[in-house]
Amino acid sequence: MAAGSRTKQQVDAALAAVEDADASDADKAQMLMEIAMGLQQNPREASDLVAAVDLYTKALALVPPSEALAAARIRARMATALMAVPSDDAAEMKQAKTEITVALATLTAEGSDAEIAEAEMNLGLICQTLAGMRIMPIQPAISAYQRALRVFDKKAYPKEFAILQNNLATAFLSMPFTDEASKMREALAVAAFEEGLSVVTLIDQPVEYAMLHNNLGNALQYVSSSHRVENGYRALDAYDEALKVRTARDMPEEYANTIANKANCLSNLPDDPENPEAGNPRNITAAIGLLREAQMIFRSRGAMDKAAVVAETVTELSSALAPHSAFQSSTEH
Repeated sequence: MAAGSRTKQQVDAALAAVEDADASDADKAQMLMEIAMGLQQNPREASDLVAAVDLYTKALALVPPSEALAAARIRARMATALMAVPSDDAAEMKQAKTEITVALATLTAEGSDAEIAEAEMNLGLICQTLAGMRIMPIQPAISAYQRALRVFDKKAYPKEFAILQNNLATAFLSMPFTDEASKMREALAVAAFEEGLSVVTLIDQPVEYAMLHNNLGNALQYVSSSHRVENGYRALDAYDEALKVRTARDMPEEYANTIANKANCLSNLPDDPENPEAGNPRNITAAIGLLREAQMIFRSRGAMDKAAVVAETVTELSSALAPHSAFQSSTEH
């Protein structure tokens, strides 16, 4: 049985059960929301997310007008499902923004501080995604993250705090670096990654620990600074911390992303920091090895676009290495 038809059968059965239930419309709406959340939390196919959105819509239609807070909570959940639906355009993301904005109007008045902050965090993610599509500026995302941080502080909500710092940092880095404020935003991004890392540990929040270290490495590698080499070595340390979690066995694609980032960093560092004029054939050779490993993993995972980008970098680095190889061969005879 195809996954889509299996999902439809499950949804139809759930709808029939809710319809037959001896319950109020408000209770039926709650049942539909819980079924939708189950589909959304463990989706097997994109059709599961589409079905979840449909169930949230049906639940919303059942909520009595007097239950504004219940409707807002359904809209907030629907927005997160819409965010996750794979799409070639921005239709779902735009709808997600509408739903979360409407939900926030009620949540701000009647909801708990934590659910308001969660909705603000999701609004930030939606705005950041739309900014990446060049549909809106990045500033509304930054503002939403900052509002969420009023509740999700480092002491009471360390995991959410760390994620927000990561999102803030990536938002800062996505802004155009063409004006006098560029260096300030770069510094703010690095500081945000480091602030996030101050509350997570390898043992307690391994996924966030690895994500933050990987992204800190990227920030250090690309920031404009007079301390380029020093930042490069700091970036390598950050990638190595990420690789304590992102292993080839447990997280193959994340592992490949991080070793590709590490390779790019290595290829720009001198073999001997005390003698940078001597070049970096050793580091380039190591970088090529990491990139080939990443390319193999990307291919095996079906990430052909990433594999192609890595292959192009290998070709460029191999060309850069060729003069060193020729020199080495001539001195060996």
